[in-house]
Amino acid sequence: MNSSTYPAAQHVMVLYTGGTIGMQASAHGLAPASGFEARMRDYLHSQPQLVVPQWRFREMSPLIDSANMTPTYWQQLREAVVDAVDVQGCDSVLILHGTDTLAYSAAAMSFQLLGMQARVCFTGSMLPAGATDSDAWENLSGALVALGQGLAPGVHLYFHGELLDPTRCAKVRSFGRNPFKRLARQGGGEKAISTPAALSYNQPRPLANVAVLPLFPGVGSEVVNGLINSGIQGLVLECYGSGTGPSDNPEFLASLGRARDNGVVVVAVTQCHEGGVKLDVYEAGSRLRGVGVLSGGGMTREAAFGKLHALLGAGLETQEVRRLVELDLCGELS
Repeated sequence: MNSSTYPAAQHVMVLYTGGTIGMQASAHGLAPASGFEARMRDYLHSQPQLVVPQWRFREMSPLIDSANMTPTYWQQLREAVVDAVDVQGCDSVLILHGTDTLAYSAAAMSFQLLGMQARVCFTGSMLPAGATDSDAWENLSGALVALGQGLAPGVHLYFHGELLDPTRCAKVRSFGRNPFKRLARQGGGEKAISTPAALSYNQPRPLANVAVLPLFPGVGSEVVNGLINSGIQGLVLECYGSGTGPSDNPEFLASLGRARDNGVVVVAVTQCHEGGVKLDVYEAGSRLRGVGVLSGGGMTREAAFGKLHALLGAGLETQEVRRLVELDLCGELS
């Protein structure tokens, strides 16, 4: 990506959600803490060589460890981004977020903010600001500099000097300075020519109920039935290899068929870090297709989860959701 082809950010809203970057010690270990704006301002003032855009700061409430992230909080975050851009006139938003669910949130916002021309960048750190050998200021200042140099409209993830596409990456390490990696996923989908107005970033978005089920040897129909009975609207089915599952278990297949008949949208992704889903390669995959499971192609778990939340939350008809699942909306299948 040649960032020089995009206009430089002039006014950045920094949304601080909590996360390791601003944590401080407590009686029970590191915990989210207020007051990060002053620390950020002091650091940037101490680095006059850094050229960053003008910025303002908003502390989200509550501040959370990202392990406590929820789709409800995503709604709050989306509303804060829309307010920053459409009401306060910012052209860019920097979101400070814990790393554990950062890939989930960044992927979800990629779908929640479809059509927005502003630039939204997520970053965080593996060690708190001020800790020995912390990566906090490196990531924060690097993300601000990247915005100041110009990024394409849409959602980005900046970490350890690298810009990543949120719908194509995941957290693959629990240590070190570069926990995120672009996954070598394959199985591209056709680009959507247009998207329904209900998917526009400025439309209200009720919550959806989506679950993730990784397949494992011996998984039975009772697991799927339990999820269906819980009232889910969508299910990300993490399959083996190129999209296979227990095809010799008629009860399991019948449960997936019942999910389809009940309007539950089931999307298959691969458990592998590389490759993607092609349901028709093996009989064990084509039987999944036969009971209504859709192909997630090369989508990551995080992207599929966020995409289902956006599509189902938009109130679209089930058949329209099923159609759009297999079309590329923002790079998740390319």
